[in-house]
Amino acid sequence: MEFYNLLDKIVQHNETHAKWLNTLSFMENAGARKISACEHPTKVSLIQLKHATEEHRHAFYLKKQIGKIDSALCKTYENNELLASIATRQYLHSLDIKACKHLQQNFKLNKEELKFAAYLFVTYAIEVRADKLYPVYQEILTKTASKIMIKSIILEEEGHLEEMINQLDEFSEDWKAHAEVILNIEKELHEQWIQAISKEILELNYA
Repeated sequence: MEFYNLLDKIVQHNETHAKWLNTLSFMENAGARKISACEHPTKVSLIQLKHATEEHRHAFYLKKQIGKIDSALCKTYENNELLASIATRQYLHSLDIKACKHLQQNFKLNKEELKFAAYLFVTYAIEVRADKLYPVYQEILTKTASKIMIKSIILEEEGHLEEMINQLDEFSEDWKAHAEVILNIEKELHEQWIQAISKEILELNYA
């Protein structure tokens, strides 16, 4: 199912829409935790702290939006409160592992350096994705006159992408070639995630 049509179906059904928001919240939270886990024991930059803080805030903001649908829904991140819970939980983890493997093969990095490189490339790939995903979602929210708004997240994600590019420029002059490999890995994982959600939506609402 095409992404726009999938989201169009999701927002039509309150419980499914709440699960979608909760799924996005889970992924923002997982991203924030990954950023924190990649921190060097002492050399933590202001920008890294800012990213972790903002991703946590996005997770909180998305979770809070569920209250505009029904405050009784999606209180936790239990599997039955997420869409395509297995694919959702594996997405970022798989991206991280595969990115680390590529970086390890192409750069001479110790453990701490590898963590930081993974933070740069994985976050970059996720921000590129967010730049595509969130505006489509906002377009549908606007079209359906939804009370839910994510414009503030879109603005912050655009800022993140710029900051990641600046950091990658410092990391390596040929970072774009390696980023391309990691973007392709992310694209494949994203497609698997969307397929899993589509399958679940068809079974849930349109069987």
